[in-house]
This record gives sequence, structure tokens and C-alpha cells, in this order.
Amino acid sequence: MHINRFFGYITTLLILAGCTGSDTTTPSVDWFDEYENMQAGTPSQMYGTLSDGYGTNDTSTDTHRMAVLLPLSGDSAAVGKTIRTSVEMAVLQNAPKNLTVSFYDTADNTTETINNALAKNPEIIIGPVFSSDAKTLRDTKPEHLPALSFTSDADALGDGLMTMNLMPTNGVETIVREMKSDDVKQFIILAPDSESGRLMAGTAKNAAGIYELPLAGIFYYESGNPNSIKNAASAASMHNARTMAHTRARQVLSDILTNERLTIVEKSNLNTQLEKLERVDTIGRIPYDAVLFLGNGDDTKSLASYLRYFDVPARDARFYGTTMWDGSDIAYDTTMMGAKFATMPDINPEFTNLYQQISGDMPNRLATFGYDATNMAIGMIYSDKSTAAYLLDPSGYMGTDGLFRMQPTGASERALRIVELDGSGTPREIKPAPSDFMSPLYNIEQRHITPAPAMDLQTPGIDPDNYIRLPERLASSYRSKTIGTNITVAPMVQRSEIVAILPEDDSDAIQTQNFTPIKLESVSRSFIDEYEVYED
Repeated sequence: MHINRFFGYITTLLILAGCTGSDTTTPSVDWFDEYENMQAGTPSQMYGTLSDGYGTNDTSTDTHRMAVLLPLSGDSAAVGKTIRTSVEMAVLQNAPKNLTVSFYDTADNTTETINNALAKNPEIIIGPVFSSDAKTLRDTKPEHLPALSFTSDADALGDGLMTMNLMPTNGVETIVREMKSDDVKQFIILAPDSESGRLMAGTAKNAAGIYELPLAGIFYYESGNPNSIKNAASAASMHNARTMAHTRARQVLSDILTNERLTIVEKSNLNTQLEKLERVDTIGRIPYDAVLFLGNGDDTKSLASYLRYFDVPARDARFYGTTMWDGSDIAYDTTMMGAKFATMPDINPEFTNLYQQISGDMPNRLATFGYDATNMAIGMIYSDKSTAAYLLDPSGYMGTDGLFRMQPTGASERALRIVELDGSGTPREIKPAPSDFMSPLYNIEQRHITPAPAMDLQTPGIDPDNYIRLPERLASSYRSKTIGTNITVAPMVQRSEIVAILPEDDSDAIQTQNFTPIKLESVSRSFIDEYEVYED
């Protein structure tokens, strides 16, 4: 595309923004009835593509109208500018000359702005961006009038108001499905303590039920708060219980070495166990093998670092994330190597190059959503199909960043891919996004999800006795209590993680005067008694 030619149309577009035409009668639309009679097939190309030129040979003299509601001033002006640029690009490339496009600023007095836009009788509206504005538009406009907004709030959608944005449930369900295919046995959720965080946790909990993936716990933290993040990671790692179990195991071994009459072989065995315990800070395995992070990249990096610090090694728990990681520098973090997350396909490079030449900036997802929304709007206006049949085509459309389609509820469905982090800064694609909707991609609707409450870790606790080997004649005298955060089932007997060499003959008494057992630093009983313990 020639840049000079593009800017040759800018003046025309700005003139069109102020144009109006005669009223047209729009037939009523039943957003659900038509959808139920349509079948998914091969995805369609939207009206116009990047290589189709600047317009069509439309011979109609009727004026068609499109309204665009964006924050064009104030604190969110940059957001509005990003989308406006992509809207202008799509119009100048693909719209017939009898289409007028009017921009309206939602920064102040949204209700008045919406009424002004509706007074021009547009055939379709693009925008608004924010949930509150979208709700106002939905409740104000006629139900048959379609609007392609950019909110991800399911409560703001419906009655012809749809969204181009990615629904959070899509990313969560996609990664939970991937966890199931990875043969994850049990997982926990770490999510920001916010309305959206609890909603995403509710989605993950729902998905876990659908894909029969046991959930061991849900932990919330305050986003951006280091202390809150550290506390959540500590609780999720069972750090206190595992540290207490470690202290108790060392104490038992020390007490026996100090107070009991032992053979040389017994003393050697117990000292060997103590030496191995000195090299670690905790004992006991965590009751899950995967962690699902539902926060952004910065929070996730901190959480992951603390989990490793609290002895949750990569071999014991794999890391997974959602589209919340998209665009962050988490891809450079070596702590996250091997982690997987769901994300949208790469942005069309032709669009990227053109957008960058025009605006001087790299496009983000809002830019692509704006471009696709405009092409959908143009396609609907000039299509022979009905409004519902075009916008709700179950086959979906191939957009600037992959396959998507609209639901009669107003929610969108976007095909996502799975990528893996390797520390290089560029995630490696390991599973491409689906190329069609012939088989349903999602089972969860965001409007049916309820926020999930925090969930204590489901664990049998840790019995220190399972991690040390004592002479059989002394075991009953040094029995320990099971330590845990939330014991819900009987403690499981685990194979000792410490290799013990049992004597063939322990009848010989110790004769040497040079043997001295390893001494432990003093252990505070009050520290141990601060924590709740459970009987076997």
C-alpha cells in the first residue's frame, strides 16, 4: 500500500465524519433464533483484506453510516487514538465511498455522547472501550442496532452489543485443557485478589471439573504487593509445615543420639541422616505437580521466585499461565523456563508494518481489534446476509490476529495457541491455534461463572517419621505428630527420602572414645508450639 495514497484519503475521512444522511428503516433482529439455525464451516474472510486495495466498486447511491465511540481526550486518549488509527486504516483501505464514519468522544458525558451518536441513525457502532460505557450504550440503543465494543466484561454484553476483545475464560480454559494433556495430576491456583482475578479462578475451577483435573487449592494475593505475594507463595508451598517437619525430624535424631545407648552402626546411620537434613531446609513433598498463575507477568515472576525459594523445585511443579503474560518480559526470566501459557497468534506482519509506518508505534491488540471490528462492520453493511447471519457466522472469521467469532450473547471466542518459555525472550510455539470452529473450542461461558473463594490446600499433612529411619526398638518412643495446613484425608505413608543403611548386626556396643554425634543448634519449643499440629 502506498503511504501517500493513504494520506490522500485522510481529508475525505474527516469530511465524512461530519456527514449525515436520510433515515433508513432497520429490520428487527433476533440475535439467538438465526444463530441456532446456522452451522459452522470454513472460516470466512472479512469484507476486504490487506491486499484488496482501498475500496470497492459499489454503485449504490444510498448513504451508509457507522459511528465510532472512543475516549479521544482525557486520561485514556492514547487508547482511543490507537483504535482510531486502525479504524481509519480499515475504512480507507476497504470502505466504499458512500460510507460515512463519525467519531464521538466518550471521555465526558457518555450518555449525551451516545444519544448524539444514535441521533444520526448509524447502522452499526464500533466501541466503546470501557465496561461502564458499554453498559450505558447497551441500555440506551435499540436492541436491533449492533455494536462492536472492546470490553471483556460479560455483564456489559448482550442485546446486540458484542465485544471484539478476548474473553478471559478463553485463555483459562485453553491452558487447563493443555494441563490435562500434559498429564498433570493435581494443581493449585495463584490469582490476584480482585474481581477479575476471582472470576478467572472461578473459570479455572469450573474447567478443572470439566476436564477432570483435581484442584488442590486456591490462593489470592494483592497484585503488586511484595509482602502479599510472598505470603501467598509461602502458604502455597506449605513452607511452615515443611520447615516444622524438618525441625522435628532433626530434633528426633539428635535426641536419640544424645540420650540413647546405641550401637556403632546405629549412631553412624543416624548421623548420616542428620548430615543430609543439614543440607536442606524442609522435608515433605507438596501435594500438587502444577501451578496455574492467573496474574500478570510481573506478579508471576515474583511468585515463581518465592516458590523456588520456598523449596518448590521445577521437577516437582510445572508452571502454567494465561494470556495475562502476553507482552510482558517474563519470557526473559530463566526461573520461568519450561512454563507454558495460552496466547493469541502473532499479529499479521503486513498490518504491523503499515500501522507502524502510519503511527510510528508498534500495534497492540486494541489496534488489531479496532481494525477487525471496522472490517466486520463494513462487511455487515454491504453484505447480502442479514445482520445476525453476518456478525454471528458460526464459522468465524480470520482476523488480523487469528480466528474468532461472535456469540449471540455478545461474547467472543478466539482461537489461542500454546507457547513455552525458554528464557530467550521469544516464546516457542508448541501447539498452534485451531484453524476452524468445526469442533467447539470452549465449554465455558463467562456469564455463567461465579467468583471462586480462596481454598485451603488439600493435603494429608507431613509426618516427620516418614522421612527418617529409626532403630525399630526406639521408633514407638519417638513418634511424631503429623504437621499440615489442612489435613483432609488420612496421612499417606511415603517412602523415606533419606537413604538409611541398616546394620546387619546391632548387638555390638560402642567401644571407641572418639565417636561424637553431630550436635544440633538449640530448637525453640515455643516456636514449634505456635503452629497447629494434627494427630495421625
